[in-house]
Amino acid sequence: MSRPLLGVGLGVWAGVLALCLSSGAMAVDLATGDYQLQPRQVAAQTWVIEGAVEDFSRANGCNIINTAFVATDEGVLVINTGPSWRYGQQQRAAIARTVPQSLNQGVKQVVNLNLHPDYFFGNQAYADVPVLALGGSRAGMQAEGKAYEDNLYRLCGDWMKGTESTPARQTLTPGPFVLGGHALEWRRLQGHTADDLLLIDHSTGVLFAGGLVFADRVPTLPHAKLPDWIASLRTVASWIDQGTVHTVVPSHGPVHRGRYGVDQTLDWLQWLHQRLHSSASQGLDLSEVLRLPIPERFSRWAALSAEYARSVTYLYPQYETDQFATQTVQAETGR
Repeated sequence: MSRPLLGVGLGVWAGVLALCLSSGAMAVDLATGDYQLQPRQVAAQTWVIEGAVEDFSRANGCNIINTAFVATDEGVLVINTGPSWRYGQQQRAAIARTVPQSLNQGVKQVVNLNLHPDYFFGNQAYADVPVLALGGSRAGMQAEGKAYEDNLYRLCGDWMKGTESTPARQTLTPGPFVLGGHALEWRRLQGHTADDLLLIDHSTGVLFAGGLVFADRVPTLPHAKLPDWIASLRTVASWIDQGTVHTVVPSHGPVHRGRYGVDQTLDWLQWLHQRLHSSASQGLDLSEVLRLPIPERFSRWAALSAEYARSVTYLYPQYETDQFATQTVQAETGR
């Protein structure tokens, strides 16, 4: 069971969390290249920097990821470094001005929760400290980093100046550890990518869920396997139901308590799987699937049209292939 850290009551943090939920990401300053990062405390010694609940654009500096840090008397643990070198620099400055003088303000370690570019493109700003990720994520960063770099320069423009893909340099092994009084645990799941890293802080009840959980935004699926992702979300839901964690920091969308983001993400993935399976069994082509209506319950989610189109374009060919294979087997069996 989670417990308050250093004797701080949960009621206090409920108020802090309510403030966090009511405060969105700050608007970026295009003229000066200032992301205007505003860390928000969500638990004892724990801050989140929320990105815009949108799609990548120059107007938001391509800052759509939630990054975080846990500050202890042994140093600061940084979780994800954002979409650019500039973000990483400004994130590090925000940490320095936020962490109380009573704690060690030096960054002890940086961890990237998966291989997607906004999780690790700020790593350049942390050349002097260990930067870790799961082995599969490191391999993916190395293999796809240049393509990510080209794409983000195209999408984000001047925000990317000076940015070079800088993969994590060390491999992280999942398991429990203690840092400055925080009882922490790295967990590996999969589905959003082949290597999804999550962090549980047992001392505060906070879960850093990485790309497995989205809130108020349609999930991104460029490396997804839907059955694995659905299974992983059920695992995360069990942690929440059992009281192992209560506050969830998603990859995109507001920090929240309980299963809000897990249930939203599950709803979308299960609906999308059924949509694609049904469409393939009816023999619809890709263009027809793209034109099908989307249920009203998803209408307020960010990036709906763009992510639906991307997801269908990426996933549907495999559903068509699987359907053809099934029909072939049935035809041969019926002879």
